[in-house]
Amino acid sequence: MTQQQQYHYIIVGAGSAGCVLANRLSEDPNNSVLLLETGGSDKSIFIQMPTALSIPMNTKKYAWQFETEAETGLDNRKMHCPRGKVLGGSSSINGMVYVRGHAMDFDEWANHGAAGWDYQHCLPYFKKAETWAFDGDDYRGKQGELAVNNGNEMKNPLYRAFIEAGKDAGYLETQDYNGAQQEGFGPMHMTIKNGVRWSTSNSYLRPAMKRANLTVITHALVNKVLIEDKQAKGVEYQRKGKTVSVFATKEVVLSAGSVGSPHILQLSGIGDKNVLENAGVEVKHHLPGVGQNLQDHLEFYFQFKCKQPISLNGKLDPLSKLGIGTRWILNKSGLGATNHFESCGFIRSKANLAFPDLQYHFLPAAMRYDGKEAFAGHGFQVHIGHNKPKSRGAVTLVSADPKVAPKIQFNYLTEQEDIEGFRACVRLTREIINQPAMDEYRGEEIQPGLAVQTDEEIDTFVREFVESAYHPSCSCKMGTDDMAVVNPETKVIGIDGLRVVDSSIFPTIPNGNLNAPTIMVAEKAADFILGKTPLAAANVDVRLGTDWQIKQREQMPKRVVN
Repeated sequence: MTQQQQYHYIIVGAGSAGCVLANRLSEDPNNSVLLLETGGSDKSIFIQMPTALSIPMNTKKYAWQFETEAETGLDNRKMHCPRGKVLGGSSSINGMVYVRGHAMDFDEWANHGAAGWDYQHCLPYFKKAETWAFDGDDYRGKQGELAVNNGNEMKNPLYRAFIEAGKDAGYLETQDYNGAQQEGFGPMHMTIKNGVRWSTSNSYLRPAMKRANLTVITHALVNKVLIEDKQAKGVEYQRKGKTVSVFATKEVVLSAGSVGSPHILQLSGIGDKNVLENAGVEVKHHLPGVGQNLQDHLEFYFQFKCKQPISLNGKLDPLSKLGIGTRWILNKSGLGATNHFESCGFIRSKANLAFPDLQYHFLPAAMRYDGKEAFAGHGFQVHIGHNKPKSRGAVTLVSADPKVAPKIQFNYLTEQEDIEGFRACVRLTREIINQPAMDEYRGEEIQPGLAVQTDEEIDTFVREFVESAYHPSCSCKMGTDDMAVVNPETKVIGIDGLRVVDSSIFPTIPNGNLNAPTIMVAEKAADFILGKTPLAAANVDVRLGTDWQIKQREQMPKRVVN
């Protein structure tokens, strides 16, 4: 049985971008908007309570549990690649870390053909999206939907000790890495409001769902975009055993993420003709860049025992967890109201780089990403990764059946520059943690362990233990070259009435977590879709670390335990 309905706009995917678009496009009561989401409700306590972040990410009900192909650069391991499948999408399963990226990331986008996406043109949309909890300036917003703060404001002394260790090692301090100066060590920001995960579902979608002109349909698996004569007419989806066709009089917008959006394009007959034909899909439009240029961040945990009983390892027993959960349920406060990543750092892996390419998340516990303790006793860890990889992969359609997952291949660590970046991660982190500020806390190095010293030993360790930071992106890149999928106004090249708006359109991956820039992209794209004049470009300075500061740090005596 086939049903048919008509809307002005159809948005596919209620994630970090889709919820923003649903809100902005439905602000005009004359616009009828349909939002389709494969997942369901996000009201679970495990989604809303920040400290429970590891649970929804590893739950099939709330996340696509994708797996990569064997990665040759990682000893042929198949890597976990979860993507949000719930209202709020990945903003409902992520770590709630708010990082815009470095200003030069967006200048890099413009240099790759995404005109109008340089930092000065993106900053107004970052500001539009957020309400910053502290004193504002020319870099921060105060009236946006997205609440941004610093969790419990670093009450554990280990957070401050990590920042001081960075300073001891000769690095800069930054009070606001999302402001004038990303580089350095400082407090980390998160999307939490009144102790609750502030996903795009909570911040953008729920207020908009009160509008009569917005329809939200969950548990809807999109089969394809309906294409006629190079024009997107609507979407076909399946729900409760029925196939439904819905039509858009203005535009269809794919916001299904860096796996979902290229997959749906390919299912719709848009992509490389050889890929489509091999999967048994009729070619509607040959667009070879669809699914290509896939990028991600990798990271590993640098773990140490803690000499003082102040780490979160003392709170991982069932009774402590019950107390944390009870306090959160009663008044949304305490250890349940933070993601625990409350201090961080952004540094350069080598002196001749224009801006940072390494990122630290500091955690006052030594534990695994599934929430289980790494060892008996107290400890702490830093998540460290090389954030500007050269390796590129692809999302590739393998079947015309939308229920069959695409092939995902990142080609992690297949470029020598990426391998060298992780060598720097090991050596520079040891130097930082072995500074005087950590002396009263730092115990034995657990991982990688002091036996890991040479390039070969580091490479072996990284191949075995590195994990995805869950930042897939760039698989429908924005630009004007032969491999671009969307133009700088987010329109799919060669198809009328169709856009892609999510992290898949990034030309290159930013130096940081992806939720903030994805929301910014959706805010900016909404103005394009509605035909509004874009917000005026900012005119602000961006502070970069100077060569003198880098050379000074390199000349400091090293304090590393061998």
